[in-house]
Amino acid sequence: MAEHYIASAKIQDVTISEGLLGRVSRLVKEQVLPYQWEILNDLAKDAVPDHSIENFSVAEGNDEGFPSHCIANFKIAAGDEKGDFYGMVFQDSDLAKWLEAVSYQIMSAPDPELEKTVDETIDLIGRAQQEDGYLNTYFTIKEPGNRFTNLCECHELYCAGHMMEAAVAYYRATGKDKLLKIMCRMADLIDQNFGPEENKRHGYPGHEEIELALVKMYEATQEERYLKLAKYFIDERGTKPLYFDIEFEKRNHASHFSYLYPPYGMYSNGPKYAQYHLPIREQKTFEGHAVRCMYMASGAVDVARLTGDQKLLETCRELYRNMVQRRMYLTGGIGSTPKAEMFTSDYDLPNDMVYGETCASVGMMFFTKRLLETEPKGDYADTMERALLNTCLAGMSLDGKSFFYVNPLEVDPIVSKENPDRAHVLPVRPAWFGCACCPPNLSRMITSLAEYIYTIRDNEVYLNLYMSNHAKLCLKDREIELDVLTEYPYEGLIKIQIQSDGDYSICFRIPSWSKDKWSGEINGREVVEKPEEGFVRLERSWKKGDTILLELDFEPKRVYANPRVSKDVGKVAVQCGPLVYCLEEKDNGKGLQRIYLPKEAQLQLVRRKDKLEGINEIHTKGLRLSELEEDSALYIPDALWSYETVDLVFIPYYAWANRGENEMTVWIHEK
Repeated sequence: MAEHYIASAKIQDVTISEGLLGRVSRLVKEQVLPYQWEILNDLAKDAVPDHSIENFSVAEGNDEGFPSHCIANFKIAAGDEKGDFYGMVFQDSDLAKWLEAVSYQIMSAPDPELEKTVDETIDLIGRAQQEDGYLNTYFTIKEPGNRFTNLCECHELYCAGHMMEAAVAYYRATGKDKLLKIMCRMADLIDQNFGPEENKRHGYPGHEEIELALVKMYEATQEERYLKLAKYFIDERGTKPLYFDIEFEKRNHASHFSYLYPPYGMYSNGPKYAQYHLPIREQKTFEGHAVRCMYMASGAVDVARLTGDQKLLETCRELYRNMVQRRMYLTGGIGSTPKAEMFTSDYDLPNDMVYGETCASVGMMFFTKRLLETEPKGDYADTMERALLNTCLAGMSLDGKSFFYVNPLEVDPIVSKENPDRAHVLPVRPAWFGCACCPPNLSRMITSLAEYIYTIRDNEVYLNLYMSNHAKLCLKDREIELDVLTEYPYEGLIKIQIQSDGDYSICFRIPSWSKDKWSGEINGREVVEKPEEGFVRLERSWKKGDTILLELDFEPKRVYANPRVSKDVGKVAVQCGPLVYCLEEKDNGKGLQRIYLPKEAQLQLVRRKDKLEGINEIHTKGLRLSELEEDSALYIPDALWSYETVDLVFIPYYAWANRGENEMTVWIHEK
């Protein structure tokens, strides 16, 4: 069977211009990347309070933020400065993700000054590298004799993977290969130490990431050993005897994260936490740490695609189906508990205990993009869009200077402060974190967003995500140009202008929320083709100036959870287009859990360009359960409840927590 030509759009060939994602892209370029550089250098005063992070929980943050010390760690490892390592054991990855994000930004908008900063940083990284190619500031400074002895907890391969991704991105952006060569030396060292051979360690990373990074290294260098090593790490995970058990015994039960973990076992769930409970081909559900699951699956899809491993690919698809049908929040968040940031069980989706880490939804975008490259199914793009426009965007404030690690669906600030089980559920975004994986992860996803908009399959162009952009696309045997004009996700009209003559196919997505109500035209004539697997395929001999008009259903809708989701029984959520909406105390007063939405209440969409950087609101009439007297008994035998009619204002979930500390809820009672 002939192989398909499959590609994504090149970042430098897509200009995201207007609308919500145009604004966010500019924000990351102009505000977020410079701000994060200041933080990495400990120059941002609002992110560097005068106190330690020794007792700082991975899940927590505060309004002041925490120092990074990331660049300082590299200077100390390089011998440029005196001092000690500071931060999380995986602190190097913060710099790697920032470098990757900047590389994508340079692809889309060359910037000599920014490039100079990167080149100087790469020189520093090179000086911090050891003679044999080893690169990790924690072990270089703190434990030089313990390299590769605690893969389960200490993230050496994870940090290496992120720096490999940065190296490939900068090479693609500039053609400069210094960082790529640095990471080839590290990859070669890892290859010398790990593999099936008798004289090598038969191990794998505690936190997946290097698997997908090695695939990128292979694609950049055509070095077959890197693809082979990525496949080894995927295949070896979960095989018996369990490597981390062997490693643990060799360390005499020493644990790096002793304040997080009881003596071995990753809380109480054992190997499931790090996905080594079973070989991946035997796994039916995502288990354990949600981010690790997404990185594992992303690497597995890459390996399956390049090696033709259909069983591995079908395993990834089965894991995806279980996640979206039973373990994903309406907002595209994943991970139901702060205990080890994990998936729990089917339909266990508490709104006020949710973790929903920003990194996990970013990882889900990595995963779904790769699935789209294996088969063009609109469902994958629906999930990608749900994660992007809800949880991912909620992970950053509208000014780009504060961030969420956790993305809840229900918040009461008093409970968050007083109940230690809710301490991870913050009502405001911190400026930074002791464990700062999410902010730069979000940056690299936003700056590479062009790669998610289109999937190219032979001479077919699939539009996965809708936003205004101009694109030059390399098909199998031709180049074409398109312009997309839209106010999406605030309206459902999408205009696609063809800028290139030729025979090729345009395949546009019909989201699941609009499958029963949509229309399309080509030069004023109705589109008669029907969706297949979520895409309408238009095969034509196109002429420059041809115009496709697509109109999707933008009536606000009520959404209900499967009744097996016990926390949402009797409740309703509101969605319009791809955006999930929520109630905030700022608009609706205190006591959001006493609000009911009558079944007959009409939902009205109202455009507010003057509010929260330009949003749609949804207005309706609701009921608020009246409070009892202050001295009323806690429990009463019977009561005549009274309700007052109130005006309700819903705002997009991504825009919450930008107006100070207040209550928020996505799901409300229906009456």
